[in-house]
Amino acid sequence: MIATLQTQVLNCPEPHDLAAFYARLLGGEVDRPDPRWVPDADSATLHLPGGAVLSFQRDPHFRAPTWPDPAVPLQSHLDLGVSDLDAAERIALAAGARRLPTAPAVKGWRVYADPAGHVFCLVHESA
Repeated sequence: MIATLQTQVLNCPEPHDLAAFYARLLGGEVDRPDPRWVPDADSATLHLPGGAVLSFQRDPHFRAPTWPDPAVPLQSHLDLGVSDLDAAERIALAAGARRLPTAPAVKGWRVYADPAGHVFCLVHESA
């Protein structure tokens, strides 16, 4: 091992808005003081309850993926484990997510776009 993962960075047009969106879904603290990062007008961080950190970076040329259409490919996505898909979907949609089409035969997960257009999935966690 030569490194440890410090954060997953999401490029987007509005970093603070996207950090607030994910805080509504995952909890945590936006822009908590941390010597590794200095959030500013062009970046934000979200320290999650489990210790992971998501980062958000302004990209004026950001193009949201058009999944499932490959015109603008999916670069990466987040899988978010939930105990109740329907309740989690209501919260995600109220926070600004948009549901994307999925294969009807696939059960236990749903695909969404966050307010900047990044794809994320809500995945049912078996109890």
